[in-house]
Amino acid sequence: MEFKKVLILGAGTMGHQIGFLCATKGLDVAVYDISEESLAFAQDRAAKLGRRFVRMGKLTQEEAEAALNRMSFTSDAAAAAEGADIVNESVPEVPKLKGKVFAQFNELCPENVIFTTNTSTLMPSAFAEATGRPEKFAALHFHDVSFNNVVDIMPHPGTAPETIEAVKAFSDQMELVSIVLKKESPGYVFNALLTEWLRAAQSLAARGVAEPQDVDRAWMGVMGVHTGPFAIMDSIGLDTCHHITEYWSTYDDDPRLKENAAFLKTYVDKGELGAKTGKGFYNYPGPEFTKPDFIKKDK
Repeated sequence: MEFKKVLILGAGTMGHQIGFLCATKGLDVAVYDISEESLAFAQDRAAKLGRRFVRMGKLTQEEAEAALNRMSFTSDAAAAAEGADIVNESVPEVPKLKGKVFAQFNELCPENVIFTTNTSTLMPSAFAEATGRPEKFAALHFHDVSFNNVVDIMPHPGTAPETIEAVKAFSDQMELVSIVLKKESPGYVFNALLTEWLRAAQSLAARGVAEPQDVDRAWMGVMGVHTGPFAIMDSIGLDTCHHITEYWSTYDDDPRLKENAAFLKTYVDKGELGAKTGKGFYNYPGPEFTKPDFIKKDK
């Protein structure tokens, strides 16, 4: 089938990115959120993303403007769902919340509409039944759309084979590289690797072994890269990192993860959520790790 309209559930960090990317490929996009403030923020971020794509040579100014014109941002659930061919969800990493949102749109979308989740580390089976159409539900996970074109497609045990084929067809239409997993596995492929790395960094700071900035210095200095794990957590959002860590600490009853979750909560409780709030492990704009003297040779 040819996909003409995509519905994005959640106007957060990834929601506006995925929506904008879809719009650049000629799809109509509805971004839904219950928060008008989040919708306004997402619309502004989508415009900034368009300007970034122009600067990077990915789009012309005219193409970027055309993509933005294909996007709508609304808190009207029925209007958002109208005419959608596929749904991708990026609400916070809380299984009950995801299930509740999908159940709402199960009542609004025709039976043929495919539901997908962009969850970073949760298992689709945790809320598949709540979608109301588990056989037409799978994970379709995007990474930062500015820098890569890779998506993960992951079924849960009840996903119909034709659903995977449809999601693969959607990613092909979007000109994306699909990594199709054979079965459910936390974190897909890249995120499974990334999660273990971030957990190790969190644990070093939570146990008082080293300050977050020094953990980043160690990684950046040895690996010769521009960011470390705590800088990456700031870009993800510390609220998202906390949700994920807390969920798995309870699921696995893991003392180490509980310690990590408590460490992250100290930042979340202060509203220091990373780049999106102007402060996390670093202050934004112009965070310390981008300065030439963050890693400096002894003379």
